Amino acid sequence: MAFRDVIGQAFIKQQLTGMVQQNRISHALLFLGKEGSGGLSLAIAFAQYILCEKVANRNAPPSGPSLFGDEPASSAPTSLPADACGQCASCVKAQQLVHPDIHFAYPVIPRKAGDKPVSTDYITEWRTFISKQSYGNVYDWLQSIGAENKQGNITAQECNDIIRKLNLKSFESGFKILVLWMPEYLGNEGNKLLKLIEEPPADTLFILVAENDSLVLPTILSRTQLVKIPVLETADLTEALVAKGASPEQARQAASIAGGNFREALQLVQHAGDDWQVLLRDWLNAILKNGPIAQVKWIDEVSKLGREKQKQFLRYFNHLLEQAIRVRAMGDSFPIPDTERDFALRLNKIANFGQQEAIIEELDKAAYYIERNANAKMLFHALTIKLYHIVAKKQVPAFS
Repeated sequence: MAFRDVIGQAFIKQQLTGMVQQNRISHALLFLGKEGSGGLSLAIAFAQYILCEKVANRNAPPSGPSLFGDEPASSAPTSLPADACGQCASCVKAQQLVHPDIHFAYPVIPRKAGDKPVSTDYITEWRTFISKQSYGNVYDWLQSIGAENKQGNITAQECNDIIRKLNLKSFESGFKILVLWMPEYLGNEGNKLLKLIEEPPADTLFILVAENDSLVLPTILSRTQLVKIPVLETADLTEALVAKGASPEQARQAASIAGGNFREALQLVQHAGDDWQVLLRDWLNAILKNGPIAQVKWIDEVSKLGREKQKQFLRYFNHLLEQAIRVRAMGDSFPIPDTERDFALRLNKIANFGQQEAIIEELDKAAYYIERNANAKMLFHALTIKLYHIVAKKQVPAFS
């Protein structure tokens, strides 16, 4: 995977190539970005860029410094290509995820009771996952290896395996790179890696890819250089979705709802035929007008949708609330599709700004708990009660 295969993120790509240009790469980088922003894709592309033969050869003057800045440069930096060539032997191997000097670590599960799994046990599945879902989240990955409700982990055995591999001599490139995805899944056994991260063998690079730094061991955080990955721009998402086969209108709408998350945008395009507005209208009418029997019926229906569709629905409701707030602030000058404008105006009738803000907060919490396997019936029942109490004091018309 080259930088050109990564959606958007032009500034981050420039920042990373600049590190190589100036021979100033920290031994341990933490790519921190929200789900769907491309942190893992950037890490893999960066690893390929470093090992690309055209980049490595141009970056090595006769008595030049280490790539990792261990010695001062003896001459001005040479001009480097902006991306890996994609054609040299190193690039071909990196693109196929078979380069012997690029190692991967990620959450895994035991195949059977008593197993002590490591990432290489799942390397075939990992290559398939990256080729098909490089913007997928950890749930997608664990489901692809049959985890069901099992919790993935990066185990003590994995840490030992990382130490063993990185202490070996590099096979081909002179560098060794470890891409560790989701260090949030490292328990206290992650402390085994501290000495290796702090004092790595020569020309060894750690690239940690995380979504939530509060769940990463502080001892590891303090030993890494932070690279913040922003959410994707709506224009970049739209272009990527059109390239995937979505119509321009579908792509525009999905990109505007997805909040910079390409995985979410893809899901929205895939479920474009689902009429979330009808489902939302029925829910609001059940909450505000039709009473408990209609609410229970609606909850039974939505609990059968499956976790991904439930999250899509909540995200769509959030999107409409955000549109309603913009329409309230900007009036007719705010560009919005007619069907959404009508619904946004109705939302403005049933809730003021403070109430809409409270609903958005509750929807975000619900999506968080759905991601963590909350019982759907209990969750939507509780959410229905909360939404009723948020808007209960207003006299509201039925949604039609």
